[in-house]
Amino acid sequence: MGEYVRLEVAEGVGTIRLDRPKMNAISVQVQEEIRAAAAEATERDDVKAVVLYGGERVFAAGNDVKEMADMSYVDMVKRSGPLQSSVTAVARIPKPVVAAVTGYALGGGCELALAADVRFAADNAVLGQPEVLLGIIPGAGGTQRLARLVGPARAKDIIFTGRFVQADEALAIGLVDRLFPAGSVYDEAVAWARQFAGAAALALRAAKECVDRGLEGDLTAGLELERQQFAALFGTADGAAGMRSFVENGPGKAEFEGR
Repeated sequence: MGEYVRLEVAEGVGTIRLDRPKMNAISVQVQEEIRAAAAEATERDDVKAVVLYGGERVFAAGNDVKEMADMSYVDMVKRSGPLQSSVTAVARIPKPVVAAVTGYALGGGCELALAADVRFAADNAVLGQPEVLLGIIPGAGGTQRLARLVGPARAKDIIFTGRFVQADEALAIGLVDRLFPAGSVYDEAVAWARQFAGAAALALRAAKECVDRGLEGDLTAGLELERQQFAALFGTADGAAGMRSFVENGPGKAEFEGR
């Protein structure tokens, strides 16, 4: 358990909780603690799905600018790889991941939310990539994941202007997937994650890998990846149990062991 980031596990759901007063600014230490929490969530068999959460007031208001302001080009050449890979570690958790976004999710906070599979947001949440206003650009995936999510033109508008995106617009353009009252967004995210507590973990892992890696290449490569993963699941106990249960009892009644 880190000083500012911890993994809390209950009923199959692991919550990666940011808790660095006052605004969850993402420092070098926080980045490394996020990486460690993502690795733990990946390895633990009792974690079936993950919620990213910054608390009731704020998700993460951005990277620690005071820390970055003293870094030179040489410093950031060394640091940019670990900075980016800490967020990628979250994106590569081989389980369903939902971001519960409250308050501000700006800069590095928005990039962290973009690493989730889906985003649930409070109806007063504010997202954005305002790095250009500091004379820099997003460096932890913002230019790439945002463009893939909302399209290049919308991503350029958000990044070029550095403007804040209010919750209703974020929903309309697909930057977030659902809106809830601020007091219930975390509970809704946990409820979504909890539905996977008894799911076929290997099938979920394969589906996530097919979608994510498929988007990195062309359609032919994606289809080949899907074919391989599809066939591989016929060698799993869950695949056999799921199809047998469907034949004998109908859909939605299978019990899976995760193997």
